[in-house]
Amino acid sequence: MQTDPSNTLFQQAVAFVTQTGEHLFLTGKAGTGKTTFLKYIRENCFKKLAVVAPTGVAAINAGGVTIHSFFQLPFGLYLPDYPGAWGNTDNKVYNKNQLLSQLRLSAAKRELIRELDLLIIDEISMVRADVLDAMDAVLRAIRRRPETPFGGIQLLYIGDLFQLPPVVKDTERSLMRNTYLSPFFFDAEVIREAPPVCLELQHIYRQQDPLFIRCLNNVRNNCCTQDDLDLLDEHYRPDFSPREDDGFITLASHNYIADAINREQLARLPGKVYRPEAVIEGDFPEQAYPTERELRLKTGAQVMFIKNDKGEKRRFFNGKIGVLRKIDEKGKKLHIAFPGEPDLLELSPETWKNIRYGYDAEDDRIEEQEIGAFTQYPIRLAWAITIHKSQGLTFDKAIIDAGAAFAPGQVYVALSRLRGLDGLVLRTRIRPGSILTETRIRLFSEAALGEEKIQRHLEAAQRAFVRQSLLQAFDWEKLAEKTRAFPAANRRGKSSGPEDAVWYAGINRAASEQLQVAEKFRGQLEGLLEQAEPDDYEQLHTRTEKAARWFAEQLEEKLTGPTRAYINLIKTKARAKKRLTLLQDLLLVFERKKQQVLQAIAVTEGLRRSFQLPQLMEQVAGLQRPQVEVPAAEEKESKPEKGATRRISLKMFREGKSVADIATERGLTPGTIEGHLATFVETGEIDIYQLVTPAKLATILNALNEDPRGGAAGIRKKLGNLFSFGEIKAAMLFRQWEKQQKAERR
Repeated sequence: MQTDPSNTLFQQAVAFVTQTGEHLFLTGKAGTGKTTFLKYIRENCFKKLAVVAPTGVAAINAGGVTIHSFFQLPFGLYLPDYPGAWGNTDNKVYNKNQLLSQLRLSAAKRELIRELDLLIIDEISMVRADVLDAMDAVLRAIRRRPETPFGGIQLLYIGDLFQLPPVVKDTERSLMRNTYLSPFFFDAEVIREAPPVCLELQHIYRQQDPLFIRCLNNVRNNCCTQDDLDLLDEHYRPDFSPREDDGFITLASHNYIADAINREQLARLPGKVYRPEAVIEGDFPEQAYPTERELRLKTGAQVMFIKNDKGEKRRFFNGKIGVLRKIDEKGKKLHIAFPGEPDLLELSPETWKNIRYGYDAEDDRIEEQEIGAFTQYPIRLAWAITIHKSQGLTFDKAIIDAGAAFAPGQVYVALSRLRGLDGLVLRTRIRPGSILTETRIRLFSEAALGEEKIQRHLEAAQRAFVRQSLLQAFDWEKLAEKTRAFPAANRRGKSSGPEDAVWYAGINRAASEQLQVAEKFRGQLEGLLEQAEPDDYEQLHTRTEKAARWFAEQLEEKLTGPTRAYINLIKTKARAKKRLTLLQDLLLVFERKKQQVLQAIAVTEGLRRSFQLPQLMEQVAGLQRPQVEVPAAEEKESKPEKGATRRISLKMFREGKSVADIATERGLTPGTIEGHLATFVETGEIDIYQLVTPAKLATILNALNEDPRGGAAGIRKKLGNLFSFGEIKAAMLFRQWEKQQKAERR
């Protein structure tokens, strides 16, 4: 993804996220590139990250998940020291003990949270202070670092506090005042303990007119002059009625106003109403629907796109207005015209994904797993939209009806959607009383640093990141913990004899011994780092190189070597797939640590040779994410090719490729690929819901219960062509796996 290289603040923000451990609040006026920044970080950051947002729609748009679903937070008010009892239905208030005692996080989710390096919160203006403190409490508990804010995870906050504020119910407001100065995220207790660096993007890409930009800035800061109000008043036209195809959209303060305008305009059009209904698969909650489940359209309707075009021509973008000229119900195509463009756009339905995050131990990365999908035309009726739903959109022409603005920032959001004053029409006058800005927002925003101060702070933070990364390279806690946890993870595995105990006792003892040595060396390393500059890092480099080579030899001799040999031994045993997967994961931990300590030599060498920070940070990136590959253990001689080809399909699937893409690349049928992937349901390497939706799984399992001997062909005949053989096979293997687990637990 390309960025503007001349935008120094943007580049500095990227460096803060990717090359330091500092928390960052990235803000900026409307149109300064905050959404572009989020996309860039997602595509280019080497850190293990997740994206969360306060609402379902915001989460879908950001490509993440909601805060409450990620952390399993109860809905209500979080007050860490509140004395009330759990279950108070009057105000739904919960304290820290109640929050943590009610957590229902799976083992996979806990592992995911422990592996995270970076958590991105989009639309931070709508996140309440108490919600942020609740997130902090969960992270400290799950990551077992109770004294460290957010359990040691780096936070990136993105949003504009001058836009839409958090929602606080009347019943909650008085209780919040006893703990928080305001509902905004920056008044959370954890922010006082770990304040972020504040960086405000300055270059405005949406607007070009200096007069309009100045007016918007004054509205944003609640310091409008009479000249600003007079300028806006020139566009007050209460009786304005746009002509067809003018492309005006009304921005209204309330849902009922926008809905009424759209209903009225649609009713005026002649002809039949076309009602395409969305196709919803798996888990996709209603509050996250990006558009209506059932659209109501007519030829001549004004529509707005709610998604960017993925094609090469990019003919539409989020917020573009057009007119529906032709409806082909049979071919399920819509034909849309745009002002000034001669050709009609042929539009097909688009799909939005609902994801959950998971940790892929094999590749040491956070992966996005699709759990639901919403397929619908990427449009909505667009004679009117609420100001709230317009956030993040860009319009050429808009009629603004913000006289009844009820929340701080609404007037600014509405006006800043426009590219220029030429397209502005005010249905109601904007009075000073409608321009509301919280005083505490202005005070907090003044903490944003300028380019020069940011650069000095950044360079200091990068140097601190180098030091912290070197210390992390010799942190043996994760390795020792993974080793200690192996017997519990493997408790369902079948014993292959006394060699189990011999191998495990050896690596557990070695990991514990190495942990003790590593802790001592880390103490020495801290002292070396403090005294490194006077002797040009010579002693630091010498001692680090010596320690790294010793640890690498110990890892190979006492951990990786014995574990490789044990894997090859277990491979010859029956029913060992689950255990082999766990062993491969553990071997990867050992190999990554070996690569990491060796990479530490390159970092200290860079310090010794006075590398410039950009070059040095490249070495640190290799230290943070060591790239290693552990070849799969040799297959049994009886079936070498079959196992290998299944593994290839699994690897491609984990890389995010669809069944169809894998089939095309490998020259196989989609059914064959589905069969490959289905086998990994039985080993636990693929979650059944990655291959079969919950609804389909329930249907197949019911059919199997009714006819246990029907086989895949019989079930397919019974259920019809909507169910593939691959889905049926996956469900059958899942059923078999469940039975096996129950039998082993007895």
